[in-house]
Amino acid sequence: MDKVLNTIHELGIVPVVKIDNATDAVPLANALKAGGLPIAEITFRTEAAEQAIRNIVKEVPDMLVGAGTVLTTEQADRAIQAGVKFVVTPGLSATVVKHCQANRVPVTPGVATPTDIQAALELDLNVLKFFPAGTFGGVASLKAMSAPYGMVKFIPTGGVSAANLVEYLMFPKTLACGGSWMVKDDMIKAGQFDKISALTREAVDVMLGFELAHVGVNAPDADTSLKLAKTLSGMFNLPLKEGNSSNFAGKGFEVNKSQGLGTNGHVAIATNSITRAIAWLERNGIAVAMDTAKEDSGGNLVAVYLKEETGGFAIHLLQKK
Repeated sequence: MDKVLNTIHELGIVPVVKIDNATDAVPLANALKAGGLPIAEITFRTEAAEQAIRNIVKEVPDMLVGAGTVLTTEQADRAIQAGVKFVVTPGLSATVVKHCQANRVPVTPGVATPTDIQAALELDLNVLKFFPAGTFGGVASLKAMSAPYGMVKFIPTGGVSAANLVEYLMFPKTLACGGSWMVKDDMIKAGQFDKISALTREAVDVMLGFELAHVGVNAPDADTSLKLAKTLSGMFNLPLKEGNSSNFAGKGFEVNKSQGLGTNGHVAIATNSITRAIAWLERNGIAVAMDTAKEDSGGNLVAVYLKEETGGFAIHLLQKK
């Protein structure tokens, strides 16, 4: 997959931004970054779009900036010359797609029917924007429409909100979601950048869905492990489950039969997307020990430890099912 598209996948959410005043562009970019999303799709719905892109590219160079609502090759040229890393179109224009491809800029055109997808495949595209997602039936429609196209990923946009974000993102064929609920026009015009940061942070929290899965305790041997697990089981009226390397009391307590990772044990944190969680942690300076990664039978990453202990406990991520 293209490097830019892979980054979009890791970020998970693409804020779709309409800017009327280019002077708002840099404060907006910084607000999105502060909220955990260093990415923006600046739509060509206003005359300020090109200058807004230039301002962000110059002043916030670590921001991944794209151009949206690109309708013509002339707009594509303006966006590319302004420094965008990707282009998004509301519909499928072969002319615009080929122009972006010739300029080696990833382009994601909007599709709404199998016919659109077929046309996109003929243009060697495998990442498409499902738009307007809400109007065309949401996740249920996307699942049905995409069924014959295992090679294609989608970016649902239009009608996506904090309320349905996870439903979209948990569908394996969703690369990321586009949305504007955290960057509404009135907030930008009013200079409410702290509010934009807060809503962005909430969106990231919803996307990642971090939850405590269980606490693991190290025991010196199998007998001690079983004894402790039985104690916890009886203390809190939890079901006991014996395993090969550990015993569980309910779902919240795991007792290892030997010294596992972590001085005292480990803490398991479940997440909606282990891939996005790893990327988010690493962007925030938290190292992940990829040599501890575990995959399921389909080759999907399901567990991995962080490199550093916290309070004597190792921490590992678990993929929610």
